[in-house]
Amino acid sequence: REALEFKDIPERVVIIGGGAVGVEFGYIYSQYGAQVTIVELEPRIVPTEDEEISGYLQKSLEKYGIKVKSNTKFERIQIENDEAVVDVLEDGESSTIKADRVLVAVGMTGNVEGLGLEGMGININKGYINVDGNMETNVKGIYAIGDVNGKMLLAHVASAQGVFVVEHIAGITSPALDYDLMPRAIYSHPQVASFGLTETQALEKGYEIKVGRFPLSASGKAIAMAETEGMAKIVAEKEIGDILGVHMIGSEVTELLGEIS
Repeated sequence: REALEFKDIPERVVIIGGGAVGVEFGYIYSQYGAQVTIVELEPRIVPTEDEEISGYLQKSLEKYGIKVKSNTKFERIQIENDEAVVDVLEDGESSTIKADRVLVAVGMTGNVEGLGLEGMGININKGYINVDGNMETNVKGIYAIGDVNGKMLLAHVASAQGVFVVEHIAGITSPALDYDLMPRAIYSHPQVASFGLTETQALEKGYEIKVGRFPLSASGKAIAMAETEGMAKIVAEKEIGDILGVHMIGSEVTELLGEIS
């Protein structure tokens, strides 16, 4: 919330973490004129997304002047003369980045403090409530849905879990939630929309695959909107053609999540 409540726009912003939140805020700050640097420990930003889409997004962000430092470990922050000095380890070499504001966007933990869960005997692991496939804790009759169970920290996933639990309590048998099939969205520009397995994940699961790509520059609507940057990528099973995953980057591609889901 604090990241949305600046009374003035900082000149320099360092964002620790290049996941969805880091990328979205990086884009927002850059559009208001801030010099943005994203520090990401993994070899690429949005590392849970398809590798090809991730690389495309980084190039797009760099066009806005956003600096991306991947393979970079955050070490510490010091305050000197009213500015933040961020020490990082980039490809094994130490360096510093100066900033007026630093946003830590390295993930979230469940809001489980002060609820008396330990006194009830509910198991908590690394800040999240342990649940089984029915969202039930180790204490019979007590369920946990949403971010607190750490399954997948997205609002629509929490809603799906809530519906599932209500049906389970009512004795209705529902299919187990498949988190590989939960749609994901990143609201930068260009947007990222994804569903299912990435190309790498499909190969790791042993599928023989075929991959189709469609550039938005070949779309009449994209041309009419002057938004031709982006692509759609489909990962399918090689023989039968079952769709295993769809990954898109471009203007307003999140509006297509309903169709691909």
